[in-house]
Amino acid sequence: MRVKETLNLGKTKFKMRGNLPVKEGNREKAWEENGVYQLRQKINEGKPTFVLHDGPPYANGDIHMGHALNKISKDFIVRFKSMNGFRAPYVPGWDTHGLPIEQKLTQQGYDRKKMSTTEFRKLCRQYALEQVDRQREEFKRLGVAGDWDNPYLTLNPEFEAQEVRVFGAFAKRGLIFKGKKPVFWSWSSESAMAEAEVEYHDVTSPSAFYGERVVDGKGVLDTDTYLVVWTTTPWTIPASEGITVDATFDYAVVQPAGETRKFVVAAELLADVSEKFGWEDVTTLKTVKGEALDRVLTQHPFYPERKLVTMLGDFVTLDAGTGLVHTAPGFGEDDFRVGQQYGLDILVPVDDKGYLTAEAGPDFEGVFYEDGNQIALDKLKEAGVLLDYMPYEHSYPFDWRTKKPVIFRATPQWFASVDKIRDEILAAIDDVTFFPDWGKKRLHNMIADRGDWVISRQRVWGVPLPIFYGEDGEAIITEETTEHVAQLFEKYGSDIWFDRDAKDLLPDGFTSPHSPNGQFTKETDIMDVWFDSGSSHQGVLVERPDLTYPADLYLEGSDQYRGWFNSSLITSVAVSGHAPYKQVLSQGFTLDGQGHKMSKSLGNTIAPAEIIKQMGAEIIRLWVASVDSSADVRVSVDAFTKISDAYKKIRNTMRYMLANTSDFDPETDAVAYDQLASADQYMLVQFNNLVKDVKAKYDTYDFLGIYKQVMNFVISDLSAFYLDFAKDILYIDAEASASRRSMQTVLYTVAVGLTKLLTPILPHTAEEIWEFLKEPEDYAQLAEMPVVQSYDNQAELLENWGRFMALRSDVLKALEEARDAKLIGKASEAKLDLYVDDQYQTLLKALDTNVSQILMVSGLTFSSLTSAPDNAENFDDGVAVLVSQADGDVCDRCRMTREDVGSDPSYPHFCARCAKIVRENFPETVDSTFEDYEN
Repeated sequence: MRVKETLNLGKTKFKMRGNLPVKEGNREKAWEENGVYQLRQKINEGKPTFVLHDGPPYANGDIHMGHALNKISKDFIVRFKSMNGFRAPYVPGWDTHGLPIEQKLTQQGYDRKKMSTTEFRKLCRQYALEQVDRQREEFKRLGVAGDWDNPYLTLNPEFEAQEVRVFGAFAKRGLIFKGKKPVFWSWSSESAMAEAEVEYHDVTSPSAFYGERVVDGKGVLDTDTYLVVWTTTPWTIPASEGITVDATFDYAVVQPAGETRKFVVAAELLADVSEKFGWEDVTTLKTVKGEALDRVLTQHPFYPERKLVTMLGDFVTLDAGTGLVHTAPGFGEDDFRVGQQYGLDILVPVDDKGYLTAEAGPDFEGVFYEDGNQIALDKLKEAGVLLDYMPYEHSYPFDWRTKKPVIFRATPQWFASVDKIRDEILAAIDDVTFFPDWGKKRLHNMIADRGDWVISRQRVWGVPLPIFYGEDGEAIITEETTEHVAQLFEKYGSDIWFDRDAKDLLPDGFTSPHSPNGQFTKETDIMDVWFDSGSSHQGVLVERPDLTYPADLYLEGSDQYRGWFNSSLITSVAVSGHAPYKQVLSQGFTLDGQGHKMSKSLGNTIAPAEIIKQMGAEIIRLWVASVDSSADVRVSVDAFTKISDAYKKIRNTMRYMLANTSDFDPETDAVAYDQLASADQYMLVQFNNLVKDVKAKYDTYDFLGIYKQVMNFVISDLSAFYLDFAKDILYIDAEASASRRSMQTVLYTVAVGLTKLLTPILPHTAEEIWEFLKEPEDYAQLAEMPVVQSYDNQAELLENWGRFMALRSDVLKALEEARDAKLIGKASEAKLDLYVDDQYQTLLKALDTNVSQILMVSGLTFSSLTSAPDNAENFDDGVAVLVSQADGDVCDRCRMTREDVGSDPSYPHFCARCAKIVRENFPETVDSTFEDYEN
C-alpha cells in the first residue's frame, strides 16, 4: 500500500481547462433543445413581474462589442431576477425599418426608382429578416437567454398597427402638425433627420466678415453706414433676410482712418475686429443699444433690390464675430424663430441633393452648396464689402449613417409637438430612477431644450404616415381614419398603404367636406424610425400579455438619452401620461485600447466572434462584469487575456471545492451550523455576507462591484486563507471525521451558493459545475438564488476572527522574513513563539481553534507579551513573533515536523496523529510496510 492511498486526495472529473469555444456551443444547443428558458418561465408563474424592455438594435451587419456589452448586461439582470423571486421574461427586439437597409440594397445594385415601391419594400423586408436571423444566432452564442423564437420586429404587422395608434393618440391631442421650418437635412440621404440621427464632428469653415449698407437707419444710423455681419456659411448669403443683434448689447458706430464709410460692431468686440480688419486710428462716433437698431433696413450685398431687416434676438453672443449675425430663416432654427417673429419670408434656395437653385441667383444655380462658399466670398470682394475672412473651426452635425455633413433646411414636414406637452414630459421624468443618477438631469435637459419632433421622412422603407388629403389639399387625420388604417396594417401589414388607392384605405362610406366629389389622396412620407422604436411600449409591452407597461427597466447606451429613452418618453407621455419605464440604466461606449472610437475603416475593431473563437463567450461575459460600464469602456485583446486569468482562478477554485466534496452527501453528511468548527463558522458567515452584498449589487446593477467582491472572496478568503490550511483537514483527517465533514459542509455550501451567484454572469460554467453538485434542479438556471441567513453569533464571530486575521498577518510577515533569511523553507518547517497581550490571549481562547493548523506551522507556543525576548519581532499591536526551526522529523503523511514521529512502532515514519488515523481506518496496514516511505 502507498501512503497517498491513506489520504483523502480530492477527485473530480471537472476539468481544469474549460475548452469553452467548443463546449459552450454544445451546452447552448442542449438548453434550446430542452427548453430551459421556457422551464424557468413556468417555474416563475405567479411571481411578481420584472420586465426589462429590450431596446431594438438595428438589423444590419454583424454584432460588435458594444452589442455584446449591452445584451450581456441585460442577461445578467434578467437571469438574476428570474432566480430571485421574479417572473422576468425577456423579449428581444430589432429595429427593421430605415435608410441603412435602403442603402444596402442600392449598393447591391437595386434601383428604387426603377421598380414599384412594393417590390422595393419586399426586398427591404427580406434583407431585414436575414439580418435578424444572423444577429439572433450571434446573440444566442453569447449565452443570452430569451424568447428568441418570438422576438418583436418593428416590421411586424401588429407592431406597425400599434405605432399608427400612437400617431393617432398624438393627433387626438392636437400634437401633429405640418410646418415649414428648418430641420436637419441629409443631402446624402435625401431625407430629413431626427436629432438622434446626427453626430457632431469638428470642421473648418470659411468665416466671413462683411458690411451691409444701411438704406433706412430709422433716425439712428446714416445711409453711409455699414452693419458688419459675421457668418460661417457664406453659401447661405443668397437666402439672407436680415441681421440679428442683441437688444442689451452696446454697439459702436465707428470710422477707421482713411475710410469714408462708417461701420457698426459690438462695442465689446471693437478692439478684436479692428485688429482683424487692420483698422487704425478708429474713431467711435457714437454708441447705441441694440434695441435702437430694431428694424433698421440694409441692402442685400448681392441683390440691391432686396432689403434686409435688423432684428432683436436672444442667440447673439460676444464669444466670436461682431455681435451682428447674418440671418437666413430657411437655414437655421434660431434664424427661423426670429424670422417668424418679424414675419419674414422663408427662402430655401437649395434642393434635396444639396444643390443651389435658381432662387439663389444665376451665379449660384446648379452649384453644390459647399462650392457656393467661394462664389459668395468672390461676390463680396467684388462688391467691396468683404472686410475679412479666415478658417473657423467648430463642431458641425453629420449624418450618422453616411458620415456626410448635413444642412439646416426649411422644408414642409410633419411634426409632433413637444412644446405643448413639455411640462408633462419633464414631470414624468421625476417618477423615474436613473443609473447613474446624473442621467436624470441629462434627459431633463434634452427634453427641456429640444424642439418639436420632425417625424416625416422622404423614404419608402418604413411605416407610412396615416394621413389623407382632401380635394382642397387639406390634411385629414381623424380617429376613425387612423384606427381603420391601424386595423388594415394589423391584418395585411403596411405594404397595403402602397398597394391600394387612398379611397380603398379609408373606411367604407367615408366622407369629408374637404372632398365634395369623394376624391382623396394619401401621404407618401414614412415615419421617423425613432417613432418606430419609440412606440415599442405600445407595440410590445401593451401588445404582449406576458409583459407589463410601464417596463421596470430600459438599458441602453448613453447616446439614447437623445434617442430611444427620449423618443419613448415623449410617445408614452402623449399616449398614457407617464414614462414607459420605472428605471433607466445607461452605459458608455466601447473604445479601443487607446481610447479611440472603434471603426472598421480604422481597423481597430474586435468582433465578439473573434474572442468567442479564441477564448469563449464566458470570457466576454466576465469582462462585461469587470468593467465600469457607466463610462466609456476600453476593449483590447490584452484585457480579455487578463480576464481569462481571472476566469481560470474562479474555475480552479471551484474545481478544488468539487474535488474535496466528491465524497460528501449533503443529505447525510452535513453538519449543523452550531456544530461547525469555529473557523468553518467564520467562513460560512463570510460567505453569507458575500451573498447579501452580491444580491444587493445585482439589484442596483453594480456588476463591477459583484466582480470585485467575488474575486476578493475567491482569492483572499478562500484561496489565500481557508483553502490554504484546509488540506491538513481534508487530506489528512479520517474521511468521515467530524472535522472533515464540518469543513466539507462549508465547502459544499459555498460551492452551491457561489455557483448560483455566478450563474447570471457565467451560465455555461455554472451549468458545468452544477453537474457535479448533488442538487435537485436539473439546471443551475432553474435553481433559486441563495438565501441570506441569520446567525446568532455572527457579530462576535466576525469581530474575533477579524482580530485573529490581524495576528495572522503579523505571523505571515515574520515567516516571510525567516524564509528570506534561509532560516526555514516552508511554513511547516517553522516553530512559532507568539507573545501576545491579554486581549489576544482572551481572543485565542474564545476562538477555540487549532491555531497552529490555521497558521500551518509545526510548532506553536503562547506567552505573555511582557516576556517577549529582544530577538522577537514586535509588531506594536499586541503581538510579537519569534520564528525558529521546528524540532523533530517530517511526517511522511501530513508533511509536518513533529517530535512524535515514530512514536507508534507500526508506523515509524508517521506522527502520532497520522498513525492513529491510519491504524483506525486502515487496520490492514499495521503489520505491513508502505511502498513509498521516504528514507
